[in-house]
Amino acid sequence: MLNKKWWAGAACASMLVVSGVAHAAGVSFVEPKDGATVSNPIHVKFAVDGMKIAPAGTMTEGAGHHHLIIDGQPLPKGEVIPATDKSLHFGKGQTEAELTLPPGEHTLTLDFGDGAHRSYGPEMSKTITIHVK
Repeated sequence: MLNKKWWAGAACASMLVVSGVAHAAGVSFVEPKDGATVSNPIHVKFAVDGMKIAPAGTMTEGAGHHHLIIDGQPLPKGEVIPATDKSLHFGKGQTEAELTLPPGEHTLTLDFGDGAHRSYGPEMSKTITIHVK
């Protein structure tokens, strides 16, 4: 027969297993917050969970860098993120930047890509809406 201490230990261990579920990988905006009203220059700050930030050209699994798409959509997984005035690359591993946008409502889409600028897909992107004064 098993003793009460063993059962208590087993119960605690199972609670740790259930509560210890790892957080899913993803990107987020530290600032500005979704729905914020901002003024130029706009300070943007990015974060990533579950992946490592590495400069462009670094082809390590689970690593990449941020791309910011202004007034656009996240790209499908594997698609190369273009470099344009509306699609900014942070290939040195930057996690923040200053932007100037015309007054009005804008969407900012953070899209995490690998060392060859290929998108990790919508699951590694985040879109917010801001209003520029």
